[in-house]
Amino acid sequence: MMPTPPSPAAQPTGPTGNAWVPIPFTVVRRRREIPGTVTLWLAPPEGYPFAFRPGQFNMLYVFGVKEVPISISGDPGTPVPVAHTIRQVGMATQALVNLKPGDVVGVRGPFGSAWPLEHARGHDVVIVAGGIGLAPLRPAIYSLLRHRPQYGNVVLLYGARSPRELLYARELERWRGRFDMEVLVTVDRGDRTWHGHVGVVTTLFPQADVFFSPQNTIAFICGPEIMMRFTVRELLDRGVPPERIFVSLERNMHCGQGLCGHCQYGPFFICKDGPVFPYQKLATLFGIREI
Repeated sequence: MMPTPPSPAAQPTGPTGNAWVPIPFTVVRRRREIPGTVTLWLAPPEGYPFAFRPGQFNMLYVFGVKEVPISISGDPGTPVPVAHTIRQVGMATQALVNLKPGDVVGVRGPFGSAWPLEHARGHDVVIVAGGIGLAPLRPAIYSLLRHRPQYGNVVLLYGARSPRELLYARELERWRGRFDMEVLVTVDRGDRTWHGHVGVVTTLFPQADVFFSPQNTIAFICGPEIMMRFTVRELLDRGVPPERIFVSLERNMHCGQGLCGHCQYGPFFICKDGPVFPYQKLATLFGIREI
C-alpha cells in the first residue's frame, strides 16, 4: 500500500489557549556541537505538557531580540527537556547560541507536519541529510530505532562540508556500530585526519544501493535545497516511487501559522503546510531555482 502524504499537525495551544503567546522555557543544558552550532535543552514550566512529532519545529523567542523557527532535534520518546540544535546565522540565532543554563526562552509550538513514520512501516527507510539538515531528521532516527522491528533496512547517508562540520559525530559512531542500521558519511573536503569518503552526499548512493530495495523504499531528505534536488533525482533514477520521497523545507518562517506570508512557496506555506512535504506535492516547483 502506498503511503498517504502527511497532514499538517494540529495547531498547538498554550495554557492561555492562545498559540501566539510564548511560554517561558528554561535552558537546562547547553552543548557545543560544531563551530557556530550548539544544542540547547529547554524545560517547560512545571506541569506544562509538551509532546512533538519528528520533523516539527518550535518558534523560539529571545526576549527583546527576535523570534525564529528552530527544528526540534531531540527524542520524541522523551520529549522533555526539548532539544534544539541551532546554527548561528543572524542576530536571533547568535543570541540563542550564547544562552546558558538558567536563561529563559519563549517557546511557541510545536508547529508543522511530520515525517510519515507510520506509513514507513514494513518499508526500507533511506534517510539523506546534508549539514545541519541532520537535526530535523534525528527525531525520526530515534523513532525508527526505538521501533526497529517494524521497519525494513534503515540507511543513513550524511554529508558535511568538512570533518569538523559533521554534526553529532559521537552519535554517528554509535549508530554506525549497530547491526541493524547502515550509516555512510562523506565530506566535501577532507583533511589529514579524515580517512573516509570524500564527495557530495549523492556520491554515497553506489555504496548504499545494496542496502535497500528501491520499490520498497521510503526516503526522508533534509539539507540545502540544491542537495535535495540532486538527491531526489538519484532516488528516482534508482526506481524509488516519487510518492515515497519526502523532503523538509525551511524558508523564511516568521509566524508559524501561515498568516504572515513570509514562507510562501507557490501555493503552500512552509510553516503550515510543511515543513515536511511529499515530493510529489512540490514536483513542479522543486526544480525552479530562486522561487
